[in-house]
Amino acid sequence: MPVIRKLLVRDADEDSGMLVAVGDARGRLLWVEGDQGLKARAESMMFVEGSDWSEQVAGTSAPGTALTLDHAIQIRRSEHFNMLVHDWSCTAVPVHDPETGAILGVIDITGGDQAVDRHTMPLMEATAVAVQNELLVQRIHSRQSREEATTIAFGGRKVVELPRRKRQSLLQVLGRDEALLTTATGTYTLGRRHSEILLVLAGAPSGLSGEQLAEHIYGSSASLQTLRAELVRLRKSLEPIAPELIPASQPYRLDVSLETDAHQVTALIERGAHRAALSAYRGDVLPDSRAPGVLELQDLTRTIVRDAVLSEGSLEVLQEYIETDFGREDIQALEMVLRLLPRKSPKRIRLVARIEAIA
Repeated sequence: MPVIRKLLVRDADEDSGMLVAVGDARGRLLWVEGDQGLKARAESMMFVEGSDWSEQVAGTSAPGTALTLDHAIQIRRSEHFNMLVHDWSCTAVPVHDPETGAILGVIDITGGDQAVDRHTMPLMEATAVAVQNELLVQRIHSRQSREEATTIAFGGRKVVELPRRKRQSLLQVLGRDEALLTTATGTYTLGRRHSEILLVLAGAPSGLSGEQLAEHIYGSSASLQTLRAELVRLRKSLEPIAPELIPASQPYRLDVSLETDAHQVTALIERGAHRAALSAYRGDVLPDSRAPGVLELQDLTRTIVRDAVLSEGSLEVLQEYIETDFGREDIQALEMVLRLLPRKSPKRIRLVARIEAIA
């Protein structure tokens, strides 16, 4: 729920004309939050916590039909089966177990025509992915805690071996000087140089020669011997936690896919989920790094995020952007917000002062 509230409910407050609902796998609503006036109206059609909106009971509706079809769906006004719902439009997306793929529940946005806006479905799908990722991380941490407790209880002797499931590893590099690597066995902090090497190789699926990798990391192919020594240290670090991520050679490459949070952000933008991408963009890629390959990715990611925010031109997204560390002094974005704000908005005075201070 914290993830859902951050990505969806925060913008569905008073007078937003939007409700956000979360239901279980059977279509029963567990939470309904958002515009309080709209929530009172929704009670007349029993769109409340505890009600059954499965397709078997409510007929065609976004929550029930999304669960039945097992994919995101938008239902506009008269497309609903029940005439009581013909004044409403909804977008819903199922949420899946991150390991088994089983349906866990459904997330729904209900309101007027804005609830089926073309940007709504990508945002909902991105939210579902974020929820599934959060569930996976929580499970990994829970398993680690249980394993540690069991080891302590039996005098330091490990007696339980959890079954390993194949899943993609994640390298978190946004806003961090040292990457966090999440694998099937847990989450680990990597040193800066090891973070840089894995990040560069994650973005080069076809591999790099030793000279190319040295250029990306050190800025010079003459540093090849230094690189080889660092790769030996990286191998020793990865052997006990993620042996599948040990770089292969000739060319240097990763033989398994390594996802990064930087690539997740750009993927969200490609799908039109700009607000979700902005929420996921926690800062520059390895901000203290001076490795040429990392600096290139820093600039690329920052530019993609900024261009997406400015090109969309949404006041809400722009306002969120200018409150981030990386958008706080963006004159063009500040001026766009100033143009879009209502003339009588009290925010204009503070915004003008910010622009003058930067200029």
